[in-house]
Amino acid sequence: MARQPPPPWVHAAFLLCLLSLGGAIEIPMDLTQPPTITKQSVKDHIVDPRDNILIECEAKGNPAPSFHWTRNSRFFNIAKDPRVSMRRRSGTLVIDFRSGGRPEEYEGEYQCFARNKFGTALSNRIRLQVSKSPLWPKENLDPVVVQEGAPLTLQCNPPPGLPSPVIFWMSSSMEPITQDKRVSQGHNGDLYFSNVMLQDMQTDYSCNARFHFTHTIQQKNPFTLKVLTSARGVAERTPSFMYPQGTASSQMVLRGMDLLLECIASGVPTPDIAWYKKGGDLPSDKAKFENFNKALRITNVSEEDSGEYFCLASNKMGSIRHTISVRVKAAPYWLDEPKNLILAPGEDGRLVCRANGNPKPTVQWMVNGEPLQSAPPNPNREVAGDTIIFRDTQISSRAVYQCNTSNEHGYLLANAFVSVLDVPPRMLSPRNQLIRVILYNRTRLDCPFFGSPIPTLRWFKNGQGSNLDGGNYHVYENGSLEIKMIRKEDQGIYTCVATNILGKAENQVRLEVKDPTRIYRMPEDQVAKRGTTVQLECRVKHDPSLKLTVSWLKDDEPLYIGNRMKKEDDSLTIFGVAERDQGSYTCVASTELDQDLAKAYLTVLGRPDRPRDLELTDLAERSVRLTWIPGDDNNSPITDYVVQFEEDQFQPGVWHDHSKYPGSVNSAVLRLSPYVNYQFRVIAVNEVGSSHPSLPSERYRTSGAPPESNPGDVKGEGTRKNNMEITWTPMNATSAFGPNLRYIVKWRRRETREAWNNVTVWGSRYVVGQTPVYVPYEIRVQAENDFGKGPEPESVIGYSGEDYPRAAPTEVKVRVMNSTAISLQWNRVYPDTVQGQLREYRAYYWRESSLLKNLWVSQKRQQASFPGDRLRGVVSRLFPYSNYKLEMVVVNGRGDGPRSETKEFTTPEGVPSAPRRFRVRQPNLETINLEWDHPEHPNGIMTGYTLKYVAFNGTKVGKQIVENFSPNQTKFTVQRTDPVSRYRFTLSARTQVGSGEAVTEESPAPPNEATPTAAYTNNQADIATQGWFIGLMCAIALLVLILLIVCFIKRSRGGKYPVREKKDVPLGPEDPKEEDGSFDYSDEDNKPLQGSQTSLDGTIKQQESDDSLVDYGEGGEGQFNEDGSFIGQYTVKKDKEETEGNESSEATSPVNAIYSLA
Repeated sequence: MARQPPPPWVHAAFLLCLLSLGGAIEIPMDLTQPPTITKQSVKDHIVDPRDNILIECEAKGNPAPSFHWTRNSRFFNIAKDPRVSMRRRSGTLVIDFRSGGRPEEYEGEYQCFARNKFGTALSNRIRLQVSKSPLWPKENLDPVVVQEGAPLTLQCNPPPGLPSPVIFWMSSSMEPITQDKRVSQGHNGDLYFSNVMLQDMQTDYSCNARFHFTHTIQQKNPFTLKVLTSARGVAERTPSFMYPQGTASSQMVLRGMDLLLECIASGVPTPDIAWYKKGGDLPSDKAKFENFNKALRITNVSEEDSGEYFCLASNKMGSIRHTISVRVKAAPYWLDEPKNLILAPGEDGRLVCRANGNPKPTVQWMVNGEPLQSAPPNPNREVAGDTIIFRDTQISSRAVYQCNTSNEHGYLLANAFVSVLDVPPRMLSPRNQLIRVILYNRTRLDCPFFGSPIPTLRWFKNGQGSNLDGGNYHVYENGSLEIKMIRKEDQGIYTCVATNILGKAENQVRLEVKDPTRIYRMPEDQVAKRGTTVQLECRVKHDPSLKLTVSWLKDDEPLYIGNRMKKEDDSLTIFGVAERDQGSYTCVASTELDQDLAKAYLTVLGRPDRPRDLELTDLAERSVRLTWIPGDDNNSPITDYVVQFEEDQFQPGVWHDHSKYPGSVNSAVLRLSPYVNYQFRVIAVNEVGSSHPSLPSERYRTSGAPPESNPGDVKGEGTRKNNMEITWTPMNATSAFGPNLRYIVKWRRRETREAWNNVTVWGSRYVVGQTPVYVPYEIRVQAENDFGKGPEPESVIGYSGEDYPRAAPTEVKVRVMNSTAISLQWNRVYPDTVQGQLREYRAYYWRESSLLKNLWVSQKRQQASFPGDRLRGVVSRLFPYSNYKLEMVVVNGRGDGPRSETKEFTTPEGVPSAPRRFRVRQPNLETINLEWDHPEHPNGIMTGYTLKYVAFNGTKVGKQIVENFSPNQTKFTVQRTDPVSRYRFTLSARTQVGSGEAVTEESPAPPNEATPTAAYTNNQADIATQGWFIGLMCAIALLVLILLIVCFIKRSRGGKYPVREKKDVPLGPEDPKEEDGSFDYSDEDNKPLQGSQTSLDGTIKQQESDDSLVDYGEGGEGQFNEDGSFIGQYTVKKDKEETEGNESSEATSPVNAIYSLA
């Protein structure tokens, strides 16, 4: 975890900004001024011969300048050459070759002149050259014959191109030549072999040149090598230099360029190269080693880099050195470049032109492109070497001066004009700018201005009279105000005022100070296993008025967020970490004003790479040494090596573990078995997992011997009543010890001590036939191969096959323990009747019928097992109030014996199961409707139901109320006494034994609670708040009111109109109509009627019931009429109407009607 410093470009940009603050003041373009060159081509201008030639020259001035050119110091008449044209409002030359012509004809030195009535500005002298990519001369190259171990140089000698081509070596099949410390390419393009090896003959060598402009590659005919070998081998040699020759050389480099020093040495073994500077250290910030340390590059050379450098080539035979004397020269460079001079009439001024170089450059002044000495005399001008002094300047003194400083390595040309103006101050930037800056940062407020004479500038804050300069403030020549460290109190309005003798001008800048962006919880370095999930935190605090952007970099490059990554505001999560995820992760929190960086490194622990280069040594009769090279541990140390082997006789292609070794070793002595053709491989193991197996080793076969062991897991078991199958685990390749492995199988009856029977078997089983039923045998299995027999085996006892038992248990007694369990007792059978090994006694039982009338029961047989020689047991999980039958048998390995006599028993009455489908509905705030179905298993004669309910409101619980119902009642209505509380209902069924399992439900929450019912939520959230719905409800209420008035009139005349039309289908318990005539218009309006269910195709079908009241031994009153149809719903409804009054009269109430629509 680390907070990153600002990137280097931030410092560079700020330094560049400060350098620009002291620059010359620009004249606004609406004022008259001499020309200024704004764009020009480079001094050495190389062009592509396939394109048109473009020589750039652009300038500004008022009035706009005109342009002309010289070529080779002579006037270049553009009008006479149809191929040459000049761009409009520009001096840029365009030479067009679309209609033919040779670009080489236009090579030369060009110079541009930009002129208006106030002077002439000059461009640099531009040397135009056409790029060249000449063909390689054809040549036939003989094979190069060289002695093994000798040095060799393959010369490239590329054709001279402009610019110089890029050289690289490849084979004729375009495969790159592998370069290393022994074989490498020099800076001149030659290929150097420090010593030739036999493997160098495996390819040929072709030098290739790639030319920049044409993007073409030219290939030289390839060299072929013939390496001669010596019976004495390669002799070791001390180093000697192949380049440069001798012990000393010199090199000249220009200031600001790169210095490249090169030393290539031969020798056996290949020498190492080291670099030193005499009398000091190498400049660590600028020095780089290249080409396997054979080259030293020093960038941006300065005078202090001159001196003596030496390279040291060494191997174990000795060392040599080469000294290179470096001289640093310099083309002219500016110490004080002349700047435009803006004066008011009568003012004094000066132009300064100072440059340095090696050798010292000369200075030449020109005015408007002409040597100063040949220009008309000016009494107000005085030349003093590198300075021109102007006194009491007048309008006529306006001109453009050129300073040309040169030495043998180059030149510098600068234009600077003298402009004489009388202009009052003016502001050049927009007014009332807003500048936002970050707290504690350095910032500057710009106030570009102009005037002549040059105005003085002062800054004020918030209209106060004190000038801002000094301390935390600094005003630059161009008017910019620098605030060295921004504080909160620096926020405000800043006014800059420019003043000269002709007047004053002012502008305002509003400064806002913002809090810095800071990462206060930075990502931390993590170590993760491959496949796990990693989260990198990055929590940021920033100014809330600025927009924050959080991005991530991986290895300093933008991170692609794939489907395995999840980027959130304060974290980055990587799922299923892979090896490619390893690296540095940088969180970049940025606003439009600043940014903060924090970096963490993710180390991924992966499975190790496979071991390689397996080698077998120290070959012996029963051992071998295996050596391997470890693979990369992928950041998790290797803890173990697993050596595996494969043999090609018994299980070819199948690998077996041989041995295991610590992760610190890479060599082991392996113990081997006789007569195995071994092949080995190694697997590396670390905390993350196992590597892929290594490539197999070579094979190694050991000599044979008699077996030293016999097969294991010998068994004798009967598969039929008159046989015995002898089986064993066959021996593997490492225990066979020889060819033709076979087994000598012996057996005899245990009691008789008769002679051994024997047979030789090549498999892993043998069946002995015609055996008595379940008789013990002694068994022996001995291994044998072509070298002899194994040791004498020990005897194993086996048994011949079993037959079915002949007898059944007797005296079976049944005792009923409770409504669901019985106990059994029986007499054991005689052992000789078992005819095998007694496994268990087993009881078969089934439910014959239920004591409840007309209740269908399943007569599927069930069983209960009693392992071993037991005399009693318990059978549980029976159904109460049922008739059962039971039989018992004896079981051995062959199967069941005969059945005992059938016993009958009856289970007593039990408690019922829970009532089914207990439903609680609340149609209004006054009542709660309860409905349920009969229990699935009554387990006796139902005596009724018990309902317990209690009101609760939060943690407050009311008094419990108990209601008892008849067995036929399946619904109940609770009148609420408290419209706020909820109710908890517990319902259970009863028999004479007691109450059964209970079921509990709660009433729905009222609409004003935090968790409303679904219907209320939908209506309240989706419809009730909508204006159109409120209007619609008002219209419906008005219509209902009118209809009710009509009904009252008709009733007063004797008419009778029920509220509900008669339906063909009776109302179910889920019908929303209640006793008070109200309707519940909820989402449940379309539910099917009770006793029906919706099928997959949308139809309604009658629901089948598992039980009926008849099954309980009672008939419900009014439940069935004479033809068997169900009329209970109508009967109950009729009772309600008789006891609670006329329902239709309540339904005609306007209040109830409107409530039903709400």
